[in-house]
Amino acid sequence: MMFRLLIFEPVLTQRTVRLLLSAALLLAAAQTTFAQQQNNFISSLSEQNHWVDSVFSKLNRKQKVAQLFFIRAHTNKGKAYSDSIAGVIKHQQPGGLVFFQGGPVRQAALSNQYQQFAHIPLLIAMDGEWGLGMRLDSTLSYPYQMTLGAIQDDKLINQMGQEVAYDFKRLGMHLNFAPVVDINNNPDNPVINYRSFGDNKYKVALKAIAYMQGMQQGGLLTTAKHFPGHGDTNVDSHYDLPQLNFTRTRLDTLEEYPFKQVIQAGISGIMVAHMSIPVLDSTKNLPSTLSRPIITGLLKDSLGFKGLVVSDAMEMKGVVKYFPEGEADLRAFMAGNDIIELSENSMRAIRKIKKAVRQHVINESELDGKVKKVLAAKYWVGLNRYQPTDLQNIPENLNREPAKELIQELSNAAVTLLQDNGLIQRLNFEQRTALVSIGTATNTTFQLELAKTFANNTLFNIDKKASGNDVTKLLNELKTYGQIVIGVHDTRLRPQSKLDYSDAVKNLIAQLATSPNAAISIFANPYTIANLPGIEKASALIAAYQKDDGMQRAAAKVISRQLTPSGKLPVTVNTIFVNGSGIGPFKQAL
Repeated sequence: MMFRLLIFEPVLTQRTVRLLLSAALLLAAAQTTFAQQQNNFISSLSEQNHWVDSVFSKLNRKQKVAQLFFIRAHTNKGKAYSDSIAGVIKHQQPGGLVFFQGGPVRQAALSNQYQQFAHIPLLIAMDGEWGLGMRLDSTLSYPYQMTLGAIQDDKLINQMGQEVAYDFKRLGMHLNFAPVVDINNNPDNPVINYRSFGDNKYKVALKAIAYMQGMQQGGLLTTAKHFPGHGDTNVDSHYDLPQLNFTRTRLDTLEEYPFKQVIQAGISGIMVAHMSIPVLDSTKNLPSTLSRPIITGLLKDSLGFKGLVVSDAMEMKGVVKYFPEGEADLRAFMAGNDIIELSENSMRAIRKIKKAVRQHVINESELDGKVKKVLAAKYWVGLNRYQPTDLQNIPENLNREPAKELIQELSNAAVTLLQDNGLIQRLNFEQRTALVSIGTATNTTFQLELAKTFANNTLFNIDKKASGNDVTKLLNELKTYGQIVIGVHDTRLRPQSKLDYSDAVKNLIAQLATSPNAAISIFANPYTIANLPGIEKASALIAAYQKDDGMQRAAAKVISRQLTPSGKLPVTVNTIFVNGSGIGPFKQAL
């Protein structure tokens, strides 16, 4: 292959430099698997693969079954735990691992050790819906999918997918259990919610495809979840079995729509949820993960999906509550899952499936097909030429400036101006200004960024559980300020649909919203707006979706007129703020 050096004039912009640096990293990461990935994973399944055939021919029945099991791994639980997982790998020879909490360098080092114990290289996975930061310390978190749902330029989401792929591969991982393609049409959904791109099926599908394609272009296997759609449930399947009592027409036209689209776009994997769906399978208390009519009949036969079918975690109460003692694992295999994730007891499950094959309860050809598919996935990611992960410079590689700049660019593109009567144009940067953060007792990035523009400022903070007396005191102080800029912050680890504020603090927000010179930014789940009565009266209202510094900087740029907001609300919050709400160019000052 021949390359030519191109000289550009004028001087490269910062964005161009960032893109070039990012592209160089991604190119380096992809070189070892370029030849194998000229075709996508789905296409590769129909081609003869000598490596797959060679490995498969050496496996006995127990080893075949073991290739379908992916076991849990952590790097924050100490040596005894790590050693126990090493023992499982040595004795069971599972097909892969799913890493959870820990640190990046520790994980890369442990992955190298674990791979030494595997006769066939392990396929390593993680839930990284918003990147490594979902699980690992000292790594970057990209915006939540709900935040991405506000972005109008899907090319940015595709680029994020490529960056996430680089991060995964840098740590020796091959499979991301993402994107979430559930349509969150239930604001009180306790398990999907902000993990969804929104409540519009068309937009969810387009953004999921952009994210998926970015990751797969970067050489990463992906898994759309949670089939056939977990967006309209009020039960968390981690703790119980949700019921979906919808008609077949509704499921076909709504919940399944994004899955159909990502399948057509070539996604490599689908994860099946633990849900009872009587219209698809009337067996009482049967999770969809264990239903052959749903997985084989609907997903594989009707929708024509040929890729990896992955069970949701088999240790979740939504599945083991009604099928204990390994029965769930056997049924998951028989239903059509190719990868059985996080069995309560993988050794017991392997024995059960092996016995069922021996007794002709399971056709051995079905087992063989699943095993070859898992081996084909290993080939596609380059495990036929496995090399240990380089442990040098991991923190620097993962926390690279181009990725940080992309996170800020995504935040800038997501921030949404829901309401403005001209206040933002009227704000006077020289006037005495109160910069208020509600919900946190410490100064915020939002305040500190605004202080750079509003020179004559005073910072105020009030805790989310503040008393009525505290609120009254603050209101009295704010009366002496000509303009007020307010941040409403949800400091919890995950942004829920309702703020856990005291009634006094909610009343404070309502009173401040009536001020003609108060601009309010919400650094929280957008659904929280519906539970803040009176906030619709605000002269300027910004949805900033989450607590992260990038979103706080983006909102500060909007307030200081350095950024024209382009985000649109990805969900309907109430009758005032519906899906698609968002003001583009500022209104002129009145």
